[in-house]
Amino acid sequence: LGSQSQLEFLPERHTDFIFSTVGEEFGFVGSFTVLVCYAILILIALRIAALSHSHFGRIAAAGMTAFFALFVLINGAMVMGLAPVVGVPMPLLSYGGSSMMTVMIGFGLIMSVHVHRYAELSKGNGLI
Repeated sequence: LGSQSQLEFLPERHTDFIFSTVGEEFGFVGSFTVLVCYAILILIALRIAALSHSHFGRIAAAGMTAFFALFVLINGAMVMGLAPVVGVPMPLLSYGGSSMMTVMIGFGLIMSVHVHRYAELSKGNGLI
């Protein structure tokens, strides 16, 4: 087990500094895997935003993707000491109900954009 998290050198190891704990416990491979999973999620969400045929869907999906990506970037920079500690949790990893609920609502919005991506085109053809 890692000495930094077990000896309580990290201020909030289960919320704000969960990425440090993951890096300490699983090393470079674990940290890289987490970052690759985040990159895949962001790329999929950006693709959904790009393929949407309605302007609202495109802007909503891109905005939620930017929100998610900024949370990942700010928390990563905060953990590495490149940014001040501001209390931004790492999405889908940090302990906290309101952050998790906000991210899940955002993913629900992105999935709704994906499901209804052809609705705008179908209205003009009289299919709906």
